Amino acid sequence: MELREFFSEDAVKLDLVGSTKDEVIKEMIALLGLDEKNEAMLFKMLKRRENLGSTGIGRGIAIPHCRSLVVNKLRVAFGRKKDGLDFKAIDEKPVNFFFLIVAPPLEVSNQYLPVLGKIAQFSKESDVPERLLAITQPAEFMKLLEEKGV
Repeated sequence: MELREFFSEDAVKLDLVGSTKDEVIKEMIALLGLDEKNEAMLFKMLKRRENLGSTGIGRGIAIPHCRSLVVNKLRVAFGRKKDGLDFKAIDEKPVNFFFLIVAPPLEVSNQYLPVLGKIAQFSKESDVPERLLAITQPAEFMKLLEEKGV
């Protein structure tokens, strides 16, 4: 299983405009192409998850994630905010990179936790934040995932 199998270029946004945690989460949800009702439900679930503790894992990276009935298979999206955003990350630094993961409550292939783990592993590589900042096209994001072999 490789991360790039789960991402698609149309679920990559390199210029997030939101200036608050909630706005960015809503922008990320919009990348999944759900209807308004499901977007609202998913936002509530992700908000609930964030209230338990920030999904900002440090080094400018956040991985908002949850399980929800609004999807019938694992869905992921990537967003970047170059100037960063206070996301209450564990290192108390601004977050630039957002990896959204949403999975159905019951998942036959059970890929939710492995994908979460792979994103965390990918994020820990020393050159990843710098390279994510340099990307200009969604295709370059896909190529970076491929190159890292995650």
